[in-house]
Amino acid sequence: MSELSAADKLDYVKSKIGEYVDFPKKGIVFRDIFGALTDSKACVYLRDLLVKHIRTVHPDVELIVGLDSRGFLFNLLLATELGVGCAPIRKKGKLAGEVVAVEYQLEYGSDTFELQRAAIKPGQKVVIVDDLLATGGSLLAATALVRKLGGVVLESLVVIELVALDGRKKLDCDVHSLIKY
Repeated sequence: MSELSAADKLDYVKSKIGEYVDFPKKGIVFRDIFGALTDSKACVYLRDLLVKHIRTVHPDVELIVGLDSRGFLFNLLLATELGVGCAPIRKKGKLAGEVVAVEYQLEYGSDTFELQRAAIKPGQKVVIVDDLLATGGSLLAATALVRKLGGVVLESLVVIELVALDGRKKLDCDVHSLIKY
């Protein structure tokens, strides 16, 4: 049996992403990664695609940072496959020890992200991972946190990008998305 191409793997993953109209409110089409994560083949293909991308583009990565909460589904997996460490960025009040914080804007208000001060060493090369890029506020806050601790953001890596929301334009780092809507 031959190995599927990256394009075929991506098509398969995309076919498993759920679409919910008018969720969480009227006028929004919600793209749900969980449909792909409940399918074993889609999980393997998604892992393969993300790992191959990082190995090809950022072979010198030293740390994978995952955003609260769906980014956590990927950062440990990627770190394990790549043989590097991982760290979480969490919502305010969820991490123990000394943290640094950044407030960021959402479509409907603001929130605060925190990162443990000891998670990143100055000069450490970091890839930030999340499931979705929408308006860009959370990824912008994540890059600010990593840089606040002296880390070097190589890239923000997302599974899904909602192109019409222009979140990429807010970011001051390289961005790679597997699937664009």
